[in-house]
Formats: sequence, C-alpha cells, structure tokens
Amino acid sequence: MSETSDFIREIVRADLAAGRARTVVTRFPPEPNGYLHIGHAKSICLNFGVAAEFGGTCHLRFDDTNPVKEEQEFIDSIQQDVRWLGFDWGEHLHFASDYFEQLYEWAEHLIRAGLAYVDDTAPEAMRAQRGTLTEPGQNSPNRYRPVEENLDLFRRMRSGEFPNGARVLRAKIDMTSGNMNLRDPVLYRILHAHHPRTGDKWRIYPTYDFAHGQSDAIEHITHSICTLEFEDHKPLYDWLIENLPVPSRPRQYEFARLNISYTVLSKRILTRLVSENHVTGWDDPRMPTLAGLRRRGVPALALREFVRRIGVARAYSTVDVQQLDAAIREVLNPLAARRMAVLRPLKLIIENYPAGQTETLQAINHPDDPSAGTRPITFGREIYIEQDDFLEDPPKKFFRLSPGREVRLRYGYFVTCIGIERDSSGAIAALRCTYDPATKGGNAPDGRKVQATLHWVAAADAVKAEVRLYDHLFNRPAPGADGDVMADLNPASREILTLCLLEPALASATEGEAVQFERLGYFCRDRDSTGNHPVFNRTVALRDTWAKVQAETPKQVAAARKELSRWN
Repeated sequence: MSETSDFIREIVRADLAAGRARTVVTRFPPEPNGYLHIGHAKSICLNFGVAAEFGGTCHLRFDDTNPVKEEQEFIDSIQQDVRWLGFDWGEHLHFASDYFEQLYEWAEHLIRAGLAYVDDTAPEAMRAQRGTLTEPGQNSPNRYRPVEENLDLFRRMRSGEFPNGARVLRAKIDMTSGNMNLRDPVLYRILHAHHPRTGDKWRIYPTYDFAHGQSDAIEHITHSICTLEFEDHKPLYDWLIENLPVPSRPRQYEFARLNISYTVLSKRILTRLVSENHVTGWDDPRMPTLAGLRRRGVPALALREFVRRIGVARAYSTVDVQQLDAAIREVLNPLAARRMAVLRPLKLIIENYPAGQTETLQAINHPDDPSAGTRPITFGREIYIEQDDFLEDPPKKFFRLSPGREVRLRYGYFVTCIGIERDSSGAIAALRCTYDPATKGGNAPDGRKVQATLHWVAAADAVKAEVRLYDHLFNRPAPGADGDVMADLNPASREILTLCLLEPALASATEGEAVQFERLGYFCRDRDSTGNHPVFNRTVALRDTWAKVQAETPKQVAAARKELSRWN
C-alpha cells in the first residue's frame, strides 16, 4: 500500500523536517454526552493514524466540562468504541477534569493580568451586547471592574455563593472584533451539578474554548487536529495560549468533517432520536453510531477502509452512503461463511420425490476459500424458496421460477413448476414441482442449461428465526433540508420478518458473527437472540441485478408487485 498522504500529514512532515516538532503527539477529545458516531471514526483514524505513522502518541482525552449532559455510560462506550476500531491510547487516558485546578489558577492569572473579568449581565442583554456579524459589540459595564473585585467575585463563584447563570467569567479581548469568538468570550460559568468524576467539588466549570487548548498544552500536544467548525475559534485558542504560562505551544489544524448522504451526524439530533423513541437506543442498528454499526454487523476494518478511501481535505463535501456499503461488502466478502436462509417462505412440493425420504447434500462454506470446507444440508420432498423467486405471470428478463419453467436449486437438482396450490382466499399457498434425479449437484448430463439458481431450505430441519432488515433511517439524501429533520424519517427503515426459515448451521452462529445469506446479503446474529429464537440483522444487501432490471421496466415492476401482494 502506498504511503498515506493528505494535507494534515504534509503539515506534520514539514514540521518534523523543519524542527518545529521533535515528536508527534495528537489527541482525540470527545465530549462524554453521547455515543460516538461514524464522523468520530474519521477523527479517531486520523489522530491515531498520524501519531502511529510518525512514531508518536495519541491521547484519549474526555472534554468533561459540562456535567449536566455527561454520564459514565458515555465514557465507557467511547472507550469501547475506540478500542473496537483498533486503536489504543496506552497510558494516555486523560480528562479535562484532571486539570480543573490548574485551569482555575490560569483563570485567576488572566484576572490579575487585567485580561478577564466577572460579568453579571443577564444572558439576554449579554447576547445583545455582542452585536452581529455586521455590527460591533458593546462593552459590558462590568468590563471595568477592578482586579481585586473580579478575583473576589470569581472565588465566591467557585465557593458556590451564586446561583446558576448569575455570573460568568469573560476574557477581555475586543468587542469590535470581526470574529465573534473574540468578543469577550465566556471562560467559566456557574453550574451546580454533580460531575461524574469530581462529584460536587466544583460549582463553576470551564467552557470548551478555555479547557481545550490549555489541556492540549498541559499534555504537550503538538498537532491539535479538529474539524472546520472550530476554525473561527482558532484565534481564541491562540490568544489563550499566548497569554497564559502554559508549558507548551500546540497548534490547531482543521479538516472538513464527514457528511454522508441519508445520514445525520449531529449529536443533538441523535440524542433526540433516542430520547423521543424514534429508535430503540444509541446502538439501534439504524443509527450511525459506532455501537449501532457494530450491532448491525459492520466490521471495524470496513470503517477504517471507508475512512481511508474518502481521505482528509479542507473542502466540505458529502460522501455517498453507497461508498460505505461498498467498503462493508468488500471486507465481509472474503470473511463471511455462506449459508442459506429463506426470509419470506413459499412451500415447494416435489411430487416425484419419495414421501418421507431425505438425503444429505454437501454445501460449500465459501466459494473462494476451499480450506473453509463443506457442510451437510438436508434435501427432501418439501422445501421452501423465497416468495419473490416465483411469478405466475413473469415479465421479460425474469428468469426465476414460473409455471412450466425449470430452475436449479443450489447444491441440489433441477426442478420444474407444474402447478399452483391456493388457499381459500385464492392466494398462492404452495407450488407443485417435479425434479430430475439425474441433475444432482446442479448439472444436467445432457448439457441443458437453466437461467436461474435458487437458494432454499428443507422443511424437515428448517430453523425458525426473526430477521430484521435495515434501511436508511432518513428517506432523503440531505435530511432536514426543508426544515424539520424528523419529517424526513424513513418509515420503512426497519422491517421485522418473524416467519423466516434458516438452514440448521445458522442456529450455532455467535453474536456479531458475519454470515452471508446466499443471494440476500450479509447478516449477523443479534444479542436479542435466545436459544430457540435466533434473531439476525441485515448488515448490508448484496448488489441486486434484478433491481436494475426493475428500475428499467417500471410497468413490469408494478405487475410483479401486484402479483407478490397476493401472498401477503
């Protein structure tokens, strides 16, 4: 594989060559207020990858400065996700709360230097005083408080004397700056809240802008890599570093965050999806969280490969979700054992096969890996095929089973449909077929060919199962483009099939194990499974050539769907 190259790595190479850095230290700094999503995977791979490529280290540091939204559950899940992706921070696990005392001392340093002041302006008035993008802000009357008064008020804020929102500590920079982040930003706010790590020790907490750069400096981070929405914060990052007695001088570099079609990566919206019960939890397989992707059966290697392919750039762009699906398929294809499963069963009765008799056939476990061996499967008079593998009145280019047509059964025989059984409502209940005993193994001695091979499951030992088919959580490429993102939720994002039949080998599949249901897609066993009730999640479908034909022949599709509806 060629050497990875992008503008971030070029910066690192140049810094090392010019002596601006003697080693490389990066960090991944998540806020523990939710689960990580695939956008975080890009940052994780970049930060840990750059450190590894240049012989440096990458820290995992939690930005735990807002106890109102932080939970131990999120801290634990983040560590699990980073490890699952294949990265290890070693001894470098840190928390912004580790530095609360030092950060407080530096805040007092700014006050004594006349560069920070306590402001008790009401929040609404403070917002008005900041001005707009086209109008300068106005100085707060409290900006001119004496240093000693500011120190006294700040210490009383720390002691818990004032209620939430009563006062804040602000940097004294420039209320006329064209950068809104430099208009006397808030450095500390009062929060009477229990912190997951420090308990009730603190009544004031630093803002992200004040904690982040200084934590980088404490840890001697050389390259503080973040997404472009923090580009406007960089002057404040640098201003704080320059005006505090920090032990190192890290530099911030920005790259474009990940955007994927049909996907939302806003943690605020993801939290809404969970809290409003649009999904079953943070690890719902429809969620773009790493926990959700893992539960759906997506391998960590596929995510790393996806991130490698899309690269790192400064320009905003949206990645087609099909690129992710392609990476998943390419990773799973050589790994996943092949099995047969029928999701919407249609009984097929072979009239000329002896009643009560069965035989054992050999099925290969992987077509590209002879060392994977074979497994026994049962064949008998009654088997099940997929409902959509039969049409009574098929359109052109439909080569599967229909009246009078001969097809191949995977690993088995040629069969021909000779009749249809219907129930009292007229719906198709079963198909009557004959088989050619001379075609065992799927080849005809006389050399005749068939145009379709169908998967199937024997009625004699089929395992009943539930299968969950997942699709995009949102039904438009740019969710929320017209306003309310929840209006774009896909009502068909999950289909639960409860009458599925599997070959017996799938009963012993382990949780998360990747398997390919032949002709259907990649699946994995879900944790909701019980001993006598296996549950499988579809990870990703296979490429469907018939879907392309359907797209080209909409009238025939409509007719086919009408025919299929008779079974439901």
